[in-house]
Amino acid sequence: MDNRDHDRYLDIAYEQLDNIFMIYRRFEDKRPVMLYDVQEQRIYAYPYEDYKNDMSEKSRSILKEQYEKAFERNQIVVFIRDNDNRRLISYSFDNLEPKPRIKSKQTDK
Repeated sequence: MDNRDHDRYLDIAYEQLDNIFMIYRRFEDKRPVMLYDVQEQRIYAYPYEDYKNDMSEKSRSILKEQYEKAFERNQIVVFIRDNDNRRLISYSFDNLEPKPRIKSKQTDK
């Protein structure tokens, strides 16, 4: 993934961030993993364990590390899924102030 891809997906995340946070707030007590699907233009909130269990072993370990750090820092994990380009990019955003704090991580499907 080059920087243009990273910037593109980060821009998409920022464009949808208010909507992502609005949906996250509905399920905040369950600390879901959030997903924005580029093609469907829909936002999903998934229970962490369910989402993690649908990933490859490598991706599970990446998500586990990111999710645990996000929890410690009061952040939420947001995935941007682009099926056409076979990309699944994750970001961590501060729960109170929507700014990415840790580097994005690319995971496979």
